[in-house]
Amino acid sequence: MAPKGLFFTENHEWIKLEGDTATVGVTDHAQESLGEITFVELPIEGKELSAGDEAAVVESSKAASDVYSPAGGTVTEVNNALEDNPETINESCYEDGWIWKMTVKDKSEVEGLIDEQAYNKYVEGLE
Repeated sequence: MAPKGLFFTENHEWIKLEGDTATVGVTDHAQESLGEITFVELPIEGKELSAGDEAAVVESSKAASDVYSPAGGTVTEVNNALEDNPETINESCYEDGWIWKMTVKDKSEVEGLIDEQAYNKYVEGLE
């Protein structure tokens, strides 16, 4: 179960908004589908992103998957610990396995995403 206050995309990213700052990662469903994560290509700090832009890449023993920005804004911090320990996403995708933080331009982009209940229903429809 995800922590409270997260919003989700149909591309299996999550975002948590705190003030103007958002933390972004991949969902539990995404990390389970990928299997053991072996490499994470992090975005560049200072990079401007629009909602839907490719921001990072997560690679596993099964596949490589693009991670898209759920909202527009500027990357302010990346989780450098993932470079040495990419499997942290498998172990703690909603806590220690976050991928980047950003300053969000338009909070309504985040608030327009789906909540956990709607996301879980969406995922059930995929199976």
